[in-house]
Amino acid sequence: MNLATFVKERRKSVYLTQSQFAERAGVALTVIRKIEQGKTNLNMEKVNLVLRMFGHELVPVPSSSLEKSDDNEKS
Repeated sequence: MNLATFVKERRKSVYLTQSQFAERAGVALTVIRKIEQGKTNLNMEKVNLVLRMFGHELVPVPSSSLEKSDDNEKS
């Protein structure tokens, strides 16, 4: 699941509009819109503020572990 889908699905699961969610997360509405539209030029600090609402955060992960994860999902 990509970031855009994750945030959008989680936000909708708690019945919040983009505007309500932005206010609760402490970010501008444009940040939520950019994330949910799949934009790639995002401020990581802002993304982490949003993800923390769901108990997650961005962290560096070795690409080799992502490849293993992708292989496991295909099996």
